[in-house]
Amino acid sequence: MTKSKVYFTKNITSESLVKMYEVLNKPLTGKIAIKISTGEMGGNNYLKPALIKDLVTKLNGTIVECNTAYAGKRNTTEDHKETIKAHGFYDIAEVDIMDEEGDLSLPLTNTKHLPYNLVGKNLANYDAMVMLSHFKGHAMGGFGGALKNMSIGVASSRGKTWIHTAGKTSNPSELWDNLPEQNAFLESMAEADKAVMEYMKGNLVYINVMNNLSVDCDCDSNPAAPCMADIGILSSLDPVALDEACLDLIYNSSDTGKDAMIERIERQNGRYITTYADDYLHIGTKNYELINLDEN
Repeated sequence: MTKSKVYFTKNITSESLVKMYEVLNKPLTGKIAIKISTGEMGGNNYLKPALIKDLVTKLNGTIVECNTAYAGKRNTTEDHKETIKAHGFYDIAEVDIMDEEGDLSLPLTNTKHLPYNLVGKNLANYDAMVMLSHFKGHAMGGFGGALKNMSIGVASSRGKTWIHTAGKTSNPSELWDNLPEQNAFLESMAEADKAVMEYMKGNLVYINVMNNLSVDCDCDSNPAAPCMADIGILSSLDPVALDEACLDLIYNSSDTGKDAMIERIERQNGRYITTYADDYLHIGTKNYELINLDEN
């Protein structure tokens, strides 16, 4: 059975982040988007500008985001820009709120819920993308990593609603009245991933940073304090294998704080997304080879 390569280092530094990109041996060219979460105002667990600056500069990348579908300081372009500025991202690179001028519909076939995905319109301006994700817990998805960042993160505000409601509505004002059963939401996230991967024609690399490991997402303005010690940085050309490896590192950890993280993941049946992405959508595999660069 074919295994995807996932690279690991315990060193969470700007130099290591560049190394984790380079080891993938997939040089990205053209106009490059660096997809991160800029973090909700009030939170402090998001990936910091000082950590990601060297990688963004090396690639001459543009940090990209999309507006949220819930009330907060990132649900309008004006407020989102204020948050981005407060968190220091404008100090290191250009930042593009991709749905500032609307969204782009990406078609889907052979899916259960979404006939199309709605992403930020400006995705069309990029030739390649680094999916740079802060791996942590999440109140709705159980965990957030590459698959969440590529689905919910790249989706426009309307697209986020579309995914969260499993294709019932794209009107953010109707979001909370149309939430589906949990597995339908997880399946919809994976389907949105499929749309982005097909649109980018493989010009994607994936990096997960496992630091500030809270049970809450960076979209939370008052997240729980980290419950586990930092683990490291992982990278892969396969987002399913990457997230699966991160999950295994948590489950197999000797850190007693993992209990809170596992409870959050299992409460939301979070691991199901990698199963659906692998077994039904075939956009990656849960089978991986973990290559520890610290041992080389």
